[in-house]
Amino acid sequence: MGDNCSMNFDVVIVGGGLAGLAMAAALRRSTLSVALVEGRQPVFTDAWDSRIYAISPANARFLEALGIWSHLDKARMEPVRAMEILGDDGGRLNFTAYGSGVSELAWIAESSMMQRELWETVKRQGNLSLLCPASPKDLSFELDSAQLTLEDGRCIGARLIVAADGAESWTRTTAGIAVRFDPYDQLGVVANFESDQAHRGVAFQWFGKEGVLAWLPLPGNRISIVWSTPEEHGRSLLALDPVALCARVAEAGSERLGTLKLITPARGFPLRLMRAPQSVAPRLALIGDAAHTIHPLSGHGINLGYQDAKVLSNILCNKPGHVDCGDFGLLRGYERARKEEVVTLQAVTDSLHDLFQPAGVRLTRLRNIGLNLTNTLPVVKDLLVRYALAS
Repeated sequence: MGDNCSMNFDVVIVGGGLAGLAMAAALRRSTLSVALVEGRQPVFTDAWDSRIYAISPANARFLEALGIWSHLDKARMEPVRAMEILGDDGGRLNFTAYGSGVSELAWIAESSMMQRELWETVKRQGNLSLLCPASPKDLSFELDSAQLTLEDGRCIGARLIVAADGAESWTRTTAGIAVRFDPYDQLGVVANFESDQAHRGVAFQWFGKEGVLAWLPLPGNRISIVWSTPEEHGRSLLALDPVALCARVAEAGSERLGTLKLITPARGFPLRLMRAPQSVAPRLALIGDAAHTIHPLSGHGINLGYQDAKVLSNILCNKPGHVDCGDFGLLRGYERARKEEVVTLQAVTDSLHDLFQPAGVRLTRLRNIGLNLTNTLPVVKDLLVRYALAS
């Protein structure tokens, strides 16, 4: 393996974001030698992070199994006890943890907090070499190995390359996997606020003429927002001064929590759907945003990436000793195991995005009737909640 390389590993993970770090940490129970390649050392501060994720109970259990969950600062996390979804013409859909037989629907947590704990974990991991800062320059595949050459000239041999380097994945592109990007012509505007009134662990989501606005509860009287909105409107929000932005966000949310005060600057990022024709190739597996992206209205975000890491690591940890970890048949098992959930969520979020685009009166009424009808059907509601909790 990698006869021309000075370093050889069973698994080389490219990308030290949440999915890549979780993948590395999940392989600690294996006998595999692992390397993680990351371009820059992360910098952590105590300031609130505007990158917020709703972590499903299934992924909370995954992080607990990694030894991460218990180290997260619970004073900076908030359980979601209920969710209210409101349409643009009286439609309404409510979920509660109590009604679903669980203690919480999700946990709201900062991206940087999870990354910090994962980073500290892999730094101490006995079977892992952390190569940081290190940037990839070239990648080639042979029958029995892959070779990754770094910018500093080092050559790394691997049985398996895991691409965890985001939607613009250098690894995926260099390996020749072309993907399809479908832009939504929207921005995702994110920011954190303090509110006059207590949110009581309720997450809110409004489907309106200016996109989808989500308020996610944070500890204390704080919320994090994600406003998926047409680009022009998104740019106008980012141009507002803090006082005007607070007033605009409060108004869009019907002032459900009273007056808002900005605690992190607003940021915007373009929204697009990315579909990859395949998530594996001989000696290559894609995870996280390198494998798929979806519209943020579902709140799944990193949950898909964590589940990618969980499934792929389980396959590698439990494989027979004589089976090569880069074996294409083995990797196809990972692809099949993840395909249904990814394709389903991409289809559902894409359809919801299309459904709540500006439309005539008839479609507006129909989509709001649909929300109200779902709200009156316990079996349908239970199926929706159970699927979300398991993802």
